[in-house]
Amino acid sequence: MNGSGHPYASLVTVATDHAGCPLLLLSTLSDHTRNLLADARVSLLFDDTEGQSNPQEGARVTVMGRVDRTEDPLDRDRFLGRHPGATLYAGFGDFTFYRVTPERVHYVGGFAKAVWIDDGALASAAATEALRAAEGGILAHMNADHADSLTLMARVSLGEGSPAGDRVECWRMTACDPDGFDLALGDRVRRLAFPRPVTTAREARDALVALARSAREA
Repeated sequence: MNGSGHPYASLVTVATDHAGCPLLLLSTLSDHTRNLLADARVSLLFDDTEGQSNPQEGARVTVMGRVDRTEDPLDRDRFLGRHPGATLYAGFGDFTFYRVTPERVHYVGGFAKAVWIDDGALASAAATEALRAAEGGILAHMNADHADSLTLMARVSLGEGSPAGDRVECWRMTACDPDGFDLALGDRVRRLAFPRPVTTAREARDALVALARSAREA
């Protein structure tokens, strides 16, 4: 906490860039933003404990690093693709996009299942740049020519259907990176991971073809 030295915890919404660095949209009117501007060190907790009768048995990840402002338009697109509702206030003068560069990651998979990760938590530089360059084309192609496959993957692989009614709405791809891709329908955004990380646009294409084929066979 700025001025006292105490730790200060707050709830924020997060997206990731193509390497896996967390992206934040913060207002300078918030205490947590003023604290970060005074001391750029940050710790983020991500948990996967929903549905667990004992949350201590669920997986969670603590990401420790430093935060910096980002004016990269791709970072902005990634965040707003993940949190479309933030478009309403992203342009306000007190809001700025930030990127967290991880320095250490602590993974806990449940009782007595913990490991520190000091290297390898992010995608490789080559894979990051390849997917950054190819993402726009991948999104345009998949949304224009394969919307039915995306909707099928959302239903079969993620258990996500379209809203009830006569008109079937198609899911759209809003992000693609070495680890997987995001699908959105209205205010619902879901993540589908590739079977293994990809390093090139061709590998991403092959992974998408394989996932679509698997969904059709299912």
